[in-house]
Amino acid sequence: MYFIDVQGTLISDEDKSPINGSIEFIDFLNNKKIPYMVVTNNTKKASSDFYNFLNESGFNFSFDKYLDPLMLLESRVEKDSVAAYGAEQFLETLQKMGYKFNYENPKTVLVAIKEDFNSEEFAQMIDFLLSGAKLVGMHETSIYAKNGKRYPGVGAVLKLLEFATSVSYEVIGKPSLAFYEEGLSALRKQNSTAKYSDITMISDDVKGDLGGAKELGMKSVFVTSGKYRTADEIVPFLQENLKPDEIYADMAEILEKIK
Repeated sequence: MYFIDVQGTLISDEDKSPINGSIEFIDFLNNKKIPYMVVTNNTKKASSDFYNFLNESGFNFSFDKYLDPLMLLESRVEKDSVAAYGAEQFLETLQKMGYKFNYENPKTVLVAIKEDFNSEEFAQMIDFLLSGAKLVGMHETSIYAKNGKRYPGVGAVLKLLEFATSVSYEVIGKPSLAFYEEGLSALRKQNSTAKYSDITMISDDVKGDLGGAKELGMKSVFVTSGKYRTADEIVPFLQENLKPDEIYADMAEILEKIK
C-alpha cells in the first residue's frame, strides 16, 4: 500500500509535466489492484481542479484516491476572520471557498507557499500573532522549488514565526497526524485492515513528508526528482530515526524494483 506525493514525485517542479515513470507507476498499481492514495500539499488550485489537471496529464485514478489540505481546511479553520498569506491563486481559492479576509485583527494567520514573502508581511504576521491570533500552516514543506530556485517552504516560515513569537502552530496538510489519519481512513475503503505499518510513503520532501510518515510507522522512500538534486544534500544531516528507508532517482527506478 502506498501514499504518493505529487509535486517533485509524480510531476516536475519546473513545468508540472509527469516525471519519468510516474504515470506507469500509477498504472501498475491500478492493474495489480494495490491500494494507494495520492496525497499532495496542493493549495493553489481547488481540489477538484488540481485532481482534474492530474487526470488530464495522464494519471488515471479516481477522486476518492486523492487528498489535499484544502479538503480538510473547513473543518480546521473558521471562515470569518483570516489573515491569509501565500500565492495569489491560493488567496483566490480561499475566497471562492467563502473565507473572509481580515488584515486588522484576525483570529487566524494562515500560511501557504509563496516564493516572495517580504519583511512587511512577516512584520504584519508577527503583530497579529502577538495580539492573540492562531498560527496555522497549510502544510509543513521544508523547501519550495520553482524556476530552478529553492525557497524556504511553509514549514520553514512557520518555524521562523514560532521562534519570533513563541506562538505554536498547527498544520493542515502533510505531515500532520490529522492529514495522515484522513488518508488512512480513505485507504481503508480499499483495504479495510490497512494500518500505518502497511504503508510506504513516497516523496521528494524527506523532512516535511517522510519524517512525519516514519514517526507514524510508515516505510519511507525518498526520490531525488524534486527539491533535492542528490540525497547527499540532506540525508547525512537528518536524525538517524528520520532517515529514509530507501532512496531512488525517480518513480521509474521504484517501478523497476517492485516489478
